Amino acid sequence: MAIDTTTAPSPQAAPPAPQPHGPKLSTRDKLVLFVLCAAQFMVALDFSVLNVALPVLGPDLGMSHSALQWAVTAFALPSGGFLLLFGRTGDLFGRRKLFLAGLALFGLASLLATFAWDPASFLAGRALQGVGAAAIVPTGMSLLTTTFPEGPARDRALGISGTLLSLGFTVGMVLGGVLTDTLGWRSTMGLLTLFALIVLPLAPGLLPESRTPDRPRLDIPGAVTVTGGLLSLIYALSTAAERGFGGTDVIVTLIAGVLLLAVFGYVESRAESPLVSLPMLRRRTVAWGNLGGLVTFSMMSTVVFVLTLYFHEVLHLSAFETGLIFGVQGVLSVVAGVYAPRIIGRFGARRTLVGSLAGQGVLVAALLGIGGGGWSVWLATAAVSVASMFHLGAIVSYGVTVTSGVPDAEQGLATGLVTSTQQVGLTVGIPVLGVLATTVPDLLTGTRTVLAIDAAVVLATAALVSLGLRRKASHA
Repeated sequence: MAIDTTTAPSPQAAPPAPQPHGPKLSTRDKLVLFVLCAAQFMVALDFSVLNVALPVLGPDLGMSHSALQWAVTAFALPSGGFLLLFGRTGDLFGRRKLFLAGLALFGLASLLATFAWDPASFLAGRALQGVGAAAIVPTGMSLLTTTFPEGPARDRALGISGTLLSLGFTVGMVLGGVLTDTLGWRSTMGLLTLFALIVLPLAPGLLPESRTPDRPRLDIPGAVTVTGGLLSLIYALSTAAERGFGGTDVIVTLIAGVLLLAVFGYVESRAESPLVSLPMLRRRTVAWGNLGGLVTFSMMSTVVFVLTLYFHEVLHLSAFETGLIFGVQGVLSVVAGVYAPRIIGRFGARRTLVGSLAGQGVLVAALLGIGGGGWSVWLATAAVSVASMFHLGAIVSYGVTVTSGVPDAEQGLATGLVTSTQQVGLTVGIPVLGVLATTVPDLLTGTRTVLAIDAAVVLATAALVSLGLRRKASHA
């Protein structure tokens, strides 16, 4: 009989009661976790640290306002498009090697972006950062899940990783403004170079090599179609966030992305050594876990986007005041990251994921009470901060859900799916839903409309994930 890894252990196979402070980690385990999480934090920081610097960066490099979107898109395209390919490549040829190569490339690319002399050199640095990130993220996650055995130790490691991932986005928004105002926009890229210089020398002596025991051929047709499909999809959604869905390039690349991913599915069903195992995609834990991850990332990024506009345009808060609000959000996310593994150990990953999604949806619904008065600052700060705690719980529990029960040989694939879900979620939320706030003449009305849809989507997903994973449990 199959064992349900998404629920609490049965009494017959109950493990020893967890210690109050979680599983003990050796000094080496802590150093390994530091290296892997620092690399993940660095990549998360890169997603947001440059955003507030764009108005300064553009005139300095001679980039037009319309071209500034490429400062973000040039990174997002390769970082999302190559995730599955690099995750599987690490499985086959060595995760540690690819992780170190990604770190080195990311550091050199950040140095190029720091000293960029024109738009072309800057965008080249951003694109190479994206390629490096696409190698770091799935291999780093795979090294984490293969280093820490399934159970409390892995749950705790994933909790710390998820906390730093969430914190990286928040810290990036605050730190980007501070660095740009004090040292200039180039310091945001210089900070990433410094991170790489700290992590890279430590990694070779700490991280073990891991790969699949056999060496099957890489699925080239699958790699080409899934990479092309993801690149097309991410380009379309990133561009739509700036210009809407009416552009010819957006429509063409959106259709191309969908078609290429459909072809990818066909290719994988007939490949001898597929890039993505279709039986794995049919696992309920993988399918429903990734749906929960996609929704929590896309909907929370939308909330942050529309609230940033609301704070600036409706409440007329300064960038510093807005940063303080999101700083509170970041602190409470850290608190949630500490307790998420314990909650998973007590209630199981399935219940934690469903409960976290439901909590996130309820707190986003509470934001519908915001208005134009000063009291709204307190309501928004409290609601978005507590919603972020549930969001962090969903991040950790969906990662545990998707990777539980997966053989070490396929951990790169599983974590590649996890990180691809993160990337697509972060990319899809704002263009699909967030831009609705800016298409309504009254921004407050538009913000409330987006928040209402956002809350409804998260709550509906909580119900669907609960039903989908419960069916698995009943057949275990």
